[in-house]
Amino acid sequence: MYSNKIVLHFPSNLVDKSIIYKLSKDYDLEFNILKAFVNPKEEGLMVLELKGDKKEYDKAIRYLKKEKVRVQTLSKDVVRSEEKCVHCGLCVSICPTQAFEVEPRTRKIKFIQERCIACGICVDSCPYKALSISF
Repeated sequence: MYSNKIVLHFPSNLVDKSIIYKLSKDYDLEFNILKAFVNPKEEGLMVLELKGDKKEYDKAIRYLKKEKVRVQTLSKDVVRSEEKCVHCGLCVSICPTQAFEVEPRTRKIKFIQERCIACGICVDSCPYKALSISF
């Protein structure tokens, strides 16, 4: 049985469709939702673990991409450059998994790697280019 963890980015026009149900019904995949942030009329983000036959998994990924769902594997990591980071806090407010926290005593930003799903939102938003994605 094949198993993989992925991040799905849904465009706003797809958040009301039964995409995940279709993965189970049409491709016979088991799914475990690890995290989900889905709001009507906004982009959705979901972290899933999918299990099943590898051929069916590959077909399901092709289906998702055809539907304009951005699919990302969890084999990436976000890396923070301590030299570039000025602890402005922008990453704290935009991270969908709360992987960044403000230390109450020092007011410095703490990065909690275990919470990070490497979605890249913080990387794109950091004005100091202190965050990057490693493969």
